Amino acid sequence: RKYRPSNFSELIGQEPMVRTLTNAFATGRIAQAWMLTGVRGVGKTTTARILARALNYKTATVDQPSVDLSIPGEHCQAIMEGRHVDVIEMDAASHTGIDDIRDIIDRVRYAPVSARYKVYIIDEVHMLSTQAFNGLLKTLEEPPPHVKFIFATTENRKVPITVLSRCQRFDLRRIDAGALVAHLAAIAAKEGISVDDEALAMIARAAEGSARDALSILDQAIAHGSGAVSAEAVRAMLGLADRARIIDLFEHVMKGDVAAALTEFRAQYDTGADPAAVLTDLAEFNHLVTRLRFVPAAADDASLSEDERRRGAEFANALSVRVLSRTWQMLLKGIPEVQSSNRPVSAAEMV
Repeated sequence: RKYRPSNFSELIGQEPMVRTLTNAFATGRIAQAWMLTGVRGVGKTTTARILARALNYKTATVDQPSVDLSIPGEHCQAIMEGRHVDVIEMDAASHTGIDDIRDIIDRVRYAPVSARYKVYIIDEVHMLSTQAFNGLLKTLEEPPPHVKFIFATTENRKVPITVLSRCQRFDLRRIDAGALVAHLAAIAAKEGISVDDEALAMIARAAEGSARDALSILDQAIAHGSGAVSAEAVRAMLGLADRARIIDLFEHVMKGDVAAALTEFRAQYDTGADPAAVLTDLAEFNHLVTRLRFVPAAADDASLSEDERRRGAEFANALSVRVLSRTWQMLLKGIPEVQSSNRPVSAAEMV
């Protein structure tokens, strides 16, 4: 939470949304309600708070909504700390009923106490009951001019279309691995911690486009390595079968050297790798090789290790698409079998 962005310039990976908002604020076309959607950890709640801050931005010289928040305004500190009287943050998971919404609707009529707009931030909005959603409709359609609604949700499919159509919707994208690596490196530098580039790439990959997940893993890795983060430590911590070993296993299988493949698989299992995870990693690498066959430029991806880049390209030249696609089908069928089996090791060996 220490490095949670407090203005739009610190928000990583969401440039299209920031551009839209900048233009909207500049022309005075400010919506009455926004719906922020996206996977966990891409910055929905953070964006909602920054938006509330931008709407109520006021300094000695500027008295209008502004996207440029470089100089803290009167209300900024209180809003970012969640204690401003006119910015009401509500968690829909614990306030699901019509009564909670009725409470909001009754208070909407009153003017804000000190800020320009009364902003209601409703997090996890998909948890509201049908009645609660219907109760909101009329207020969302024609709210008083001093009220703004900001909704955040991971599951916009569960939000009724009648609500969605009354909001401006922003789909926050997963943050790409390159941006995450840069972000993690910057934070590690601020904390004065040395981190391997390979370790950062692994963390970024494990986070799957979520800044929060990436920072949680980094935090754990710092604790694990008592101040310095090495690739080995991250690998051990994430329980990743070593990427290089996965590539070795792939090579044995593709050569048809069954004995070597089974021995390597057992060795990985003995060091604590989960059989299903080994197969999943094999499938990932199989996909990478297939991708490199058609898109050689994919080797430039920041989250790939040197081994994957070099050996992946070699396999892509040597193996036919037929072999790769058949392997993919076998692994895809095999992974759920291993996961549901009461003898995962044997099941994985049979695959």
